Amino acid sequence: MNRRIKTILISLLMLPLTVSAQTNHQLEVGKNLDIFNALYSNLDLFYVDTLNPKQTMTAAIDGMLRSLDPYTEYYPEEETKNLKMMLTGKYAGIGALVKYHTRLKHVVIDEPYEGMPAAEVGLKKGDIILSIDDSVMTDKQVSYVSSHLRGDAGTTFVLKVKRPSTGKEMKFKITRRNIKLPELPYWGMRPDSIGYINLNQFTEGCAKSVRRAFVELKQQGAKGLVFDLRGNGGGSEMEAVDIVNIWVPQEQTVVENRGKVRQANRVYKTRLEPVDTVMPIVVLVNGETASASEITSGALQDLDRAVVLGTRTYGKGLVQVPLDLPYNANVKITTSHYYIPSGRCIQAVNYKRNGKERIADSLTNVFYTRGGREVRDGGGIKPDVELKNDTMPNIAYYLSAGGLDSTEVLFDYVVDYIDHHPTIAPAKDFHLTDADWQAFRQRVIESGFSYDPVSQKQFDELVKTAKFEGYYDDAKEAFEALEKKLKHDVASDLDKHRETIQQILELDIVGAYYYQRGSIEAGLNYDKQLKEAERLLKTPAEYRKILEPRQKK
Repeated sequence: MNRRIKTILISLLMLPLTVSAQTNHQLEVGKNLDIFNALYSNLDLFYVDTLNPKQTMTAAIDGMLRSLDPYTEYYPEEETKNLKMMLTGKYAGIGALVKYHTRLKHVVIDEPYEGMPAAEVGLKKGDIILSIDDSVMTDKQVSYVSSHLRGDAGTTFVLKVKRPSTGKEMKFKITRRNIKLPELPYWGMRPDSIGYINLNQFTEGCAKSVRRAFVELKQQGAKGLVFDLRGNGGGSEMEAVDIVNIWVPQEQTVVENRGKVRQANRVYKTRLEPVDTVMPIVVLVNGETASASEITSGALQDLDRAVVLGTRTYGKGLVQVPLDLPYNANVKITTSHYYIPSGRCIQAVNYKRNGKERIADSLTNVFYTRGGREVRDGGGIKPDVELKNDTMPNIAYYLSAGGLDSTEVLFDYVVDYIDHHPTIAPAKDFHLTDADWQAFRQRVIESGFSYDPVSQKQFDELVKTAKFEGYYDDAKEAFEALEKKLKHDVASDLDKHRETIQQILELDIVGAYYYQRGSIEAGLNYDKQLKEAERLLKTPAEYRKILEPRQKK
């Protein structure tokens, strides 16, 4: 009784302090708002040029939000469609990726989406966009062209393009439609009764799509599953919960939100009958696996329901909520941290305490999975099996990106290949011939393609340092000999990295015929992490050992 009385007295004594702190905070808010209003009024009155209120205020808002975290964002009226698209995965347009071709100085069609207006009217990879209705698109940037391609669903426009293979200008009458980006670009059966599902975003309804795909894989005889969340930047928290629910029973806590205000606090539990609670699952993750993807992979790890394989995830443990503002504007505000079943929050950066510095592993805390396995908070989800994919050689990166001299040699080769080959083998069986490779190799050499190797940059820094410290003259001959060895030979580098470069070429070509699903299916042939996941699923004893219950310390 005495202890209870003491507790009540302490609470009563603390109450005035809490009220005083809140009052002071409100006074500070009011004072600074008055200062801001007065400052803008004086700028508007006395500044030498007439202010643009919209532009100036948006800059002020953006500056304020930059002091918080990168996920709290302001959307003026004209940008609210971007917020809606991010939340739903839907927009109205033609359904195609476009890119800027540096040599042509035009925006070109890069990838039409399967079953969408662009593909249906016959637009192809490489088509040069000349005009949209009466608006000329010459020398325009991607954002400008994209904004004109989008519009209200049902509206029609005339798109004028030039097809590189024929040099002919062509006109297409296109009606915009509501476009929903494919959240499940590919799923299917792999050898040895292993199912594979690739999910690339957590938009509305994606959990139903994953459930439906998984049921069909089971009907096709799947005995194990690889669930691929690599490169998935997240989305809807509720969709993540419902996806976990496919493999976890009802009434299991998947994630809990904790914020400053009561409305931000919420516990999400599984609410449906699961499809399968025993099939072995391997979840693939990487550094671009974030947010709702981390809830999914982290919850399955904490509940010992799947083995997580790959590289450490991004580490976004924050939740955002969109709020309406006056005059049809919106803001997406970070309202809470989320905590997965073990009780940990995997947020990697403390924006309030140390800006953009990642939390050191030494400062993280130990938590335990349901079976007693040790896991840690902060820094994202650490995989149960860590395995890096092969890195891309420098020459392959620059071939994909266009090279230093704006040579789009790889892109142009693919466009020409498509023109000369009306059909190709099925996605998983397609390969370039040796003659195809030699033709590409010769094309790269003759184009004058050049790139910037990392070793040359580091060498230049070493020379600069040696000259600054006075060592260069004594070792000049050695430096010159080393520089000659570091000079890249494009022909030699092409031969050295043929396997990787040819894979990139093949996937790009396959995508033009079989769209995104084809590129993913073909890419699985070379996927080191997928092969390890499949090996693990075919080795039950090793799989079970990873998830083996352990006694908590």
